[in-house]
Amino acid sequence: MTESWKTRTKLVHGGSRRSQYNEVSEAIFMTQGFVYDSAAQAEARFIETGPDEFIYARYGNPTVAMFEDRIAALEGAEDAFATASGMAAVNGALTSLLQAGDHVVSAKALFGSCLYILENVLTRYGVEVTFVDGTDLEQWRDAMRPETKAVFFESMSNPTLEVVDIAGVADIAHGVGATVVVDNVFSTPVFSDAIAQGADVVVYSATKHIDGQGRALGGVVLGSKDYIRGTLEPYMKHTGGSLSPFHAWMFVKGLETIELRVNAQAESALKIAQALEGHPALARTIYPGLASHAQRDLVARQLGGKGGTVLSLDLKGGKTSAFAFLDALTIPLISNNLGDAKSIVTHPTTTTHQRLSDAQRKELGITDGLVRLSVGLEDSDDLIADITRALASLG
Repeated sequence: MTESWKTRTKLVHGGSRRSQYNEVSEAIFMTQGFVYDSAAQAEARFIETGPDEFIYARYGNPTVAMFEDRIAALEGAEDAFATASGMAAVNGALTSLLQAGDHVVSAKALFGSCLYILENVLTRYGVEVTFVDGTDLEQWRDAMRPETKAVFFESMSNPTLEVVDIAGVADIAHGVGATVVVDNVFSTPVFSDAIAQGADVVVYSATKHIDGQGRALGGVVLGSKDYIRGTLEPYMKHTGGSLSPFHAWMFVKGLETIELRVNAQAESALKIAQALEGHPALARTIYPGLASHAQRDLVARQLGGKGGTVLSLDLKGGKTSAFAFLDALTIPLISNNLGDAKSIVTHPTTTTHQRLSDAQRKELGITDGLVRLSVGLEDSDDLIADITRALASLG
């Protein structure tokens, strides 16, 4: 019956588990362990567990399971495993899958911490990584080898908002038997149907839109039941990147409103981008929902035309202008999160992408003047007025 529910119904009721008290709001099971009726039951539990049988919070918890089931229902995945942070999800998704001698092909436009895992962690243990322009399918095709075990990319890159063709890359990767791992944060679970488009594994930082309130760290990995329970879970439960039940409860409640929030944020982001495009203080206004975006056709096909909740502004005058602009704003907050109810501005060159070399940032189009704006739930007219006033103050 639940499979026939529409998205918003799944987001409110999916995965619910009620105790003997039949509570309306989902319960928080703040426990690290579980009691067995007998020694024989304990023995049996460690051999094989059912959907409502738990051993230890590092292995699973009823509240965490509710979040996993609900996000899996939204994503159209067979299963999910929740993690302590978005980076724990990225690390677990890749490291559990790979071993020495394997080859990975990755888009080069990545968040700094993702790049660290690929460049510094995996290579340390004998995994070879090849980086390509994620938007160029020919580069993906040329990079494939018989030993290519996985491909990895952000479906919408941070912070230049390039969109990678999930179906196109998946077709190439599956041709050599590689697993397609997609970081889908910027596309959001509301707009992107990544698994239906060919992704095998989808990763989210639940800290972003899923919570959407700036309260908690968390992540989740989605995929087939064989991958989640056979490959990922053994790695995660033994290395300890488990999610707190309290944070899982926050994410369960966040999912109830994520579609409403993300749609409102995307509508505001488009309105702001349209108002700012061509502004004399800006070298570029980057937003996938704009008709001028280089991959507008792909955005229409892959995201239903929705450009997401983030836009980037490239200010003339470099770092000096960018800093002056950030300091002149009164509504958006200077921080480094995104997908929040509050609008947030970030200067990637000096914060989220500061570990990249000047040459790497130049290649990726991350200029000293680039500012990332995560649009919140404030009135879009207020945000436009604040942003245009801040731009005018630059002279």
